[in-house]
Order: sequence, then structure tokens, then C-alpha cells
Amino acid sequence: MLLAPLAADSVSSRAVQITLLSDDSIRLEATPGPLTIEAPSEDRTYSPFHMLGSSIAICTFSVLYSWAEHAGLDADGLAIEVSWTFAEDPHRVGEILTRLVWPGLPPQRRAAAQRVAALCPIHGTLTHPPALTTEVVAGAASAVPA
Repeated sequence: MLLAPLAADSVSSRAVQITLLSDDSIRLEATPGPLTIEAPSEDRTYSPFHMLGSSIAICTFSVLYSWAEHAGLDADGLAIEVSWTFAEDPHRVGEILTRLVWPGLPPQRRAAAQRVAALCPIHGTLTHPPALTTEVVAGAASAVPA
């Protein structure tokens, strides 16, 4: 499934590929070309849970890639794996695990990389959840107020 390239002027201008590993995990890695989402088979669908995992992965990749550039670290080979488990009553994601797969990261920089990964705004949003409101609007579609 081809979506769109990442913004050329962003830190994450490196295109990425998101691979659906299972119903509860994804892997993101830098690749040449446009942003792609791949599944191991045609019957695997890109679910809202995969989208949530992908948002964490792209955000984490972006902050780590930016940090690596400024710190003079080689980010080649950096991949982000996100997996989750479910909780019930109500059915939802109960736990999320983000793995930083970074073969070229010096061992003495691992703790710093973990701290930087936590600076991802999506990580912050999930650890400090926003108020969530749903409105039902009858009639014609309405633009979201700015």
C-alpha cells in the first residue's frame, strides 16, 4: 500500500517502511522511496491499532534521527519496533512496548537514546492523556473549529 512521502524539509525526510509483523506489532525502518506500509499477506489489514503503533514509531524515529544528527551518531540501521497487548472492560490497548533496534549505537549512548525516545510528543500524549470528546453533528459536514 503506497501512501505519501514524508515532508522533504522534516528531520524524518528519510522515507520509511512500516511492516506489519502481526496483529499486535509493527516495525519501522528507513528505506529509499516513498512511505510504504507492507503486510506479509493480502489478508492482513492495517488496523487502527497498527496506526497507533505507527504513530509512536514515526514520532520516535523522528526525534532519535534528529538527536543522532546533532550528536554526530550514525543512525543508519535504526529501526523501531512497536508491539502492544490488549486489556478488557473496555477492549483497548493495555500496554505498549517500543524497541529501539540500533546496531550502530555505542553502548554508552543507550540510556541517552532511551531518554530521547521518551521526548516523542506521541509518547507524551499517551503518558499524559488528553481529554477526549466525541460530538455528533446532524446535517452537513462541519469543519473542525480552529
